[in-house]
Amino acid sequence: MNRLFLCMGLALLVAACGSSDSSGGISPAKALSMAPADPDLAELYQSSCRACHATAAGGAPRTGSAMAWRSRLAKGMSTLVDHTITGFQGMPPMGLCSDCSEAELRALIEFMATPPVEDDA
Repeated sequence: MNRLFLCMGLALLVAACGSSDSSGGISPAKALSMAPADPDLAELYQSSCRACHATAAGGAPRTGSAMAWRSRLAKGMSTLVDHTITGFQGMPPMGLCSDCSEAELRALIEFMATPPVEDDA
């Protein structure tokens, strides 16, 4: 009987782990290795976005995870940019990029919401 409860508990625990996951199947190592192609945008991403979005810290949608970004993108890019500017839930205003322009914020969001291209090698 105790084994049954233990197995049920483990099954529930494993199921719960996936339910609030904002990684979308992208590993932290993969997300940490990603960067925008534009060097200036890459520098902004590195200094302002990467710490939370590469690791899915605090529920941030992980960089490169189409699944984690899907519901957010459904709200529209204007809403996402507005949330970034004003702060939203756990994200601080301007997403820690106090000198980013609206265009840069939009480009950063587009980068983070785009799944990586897999190498065929």
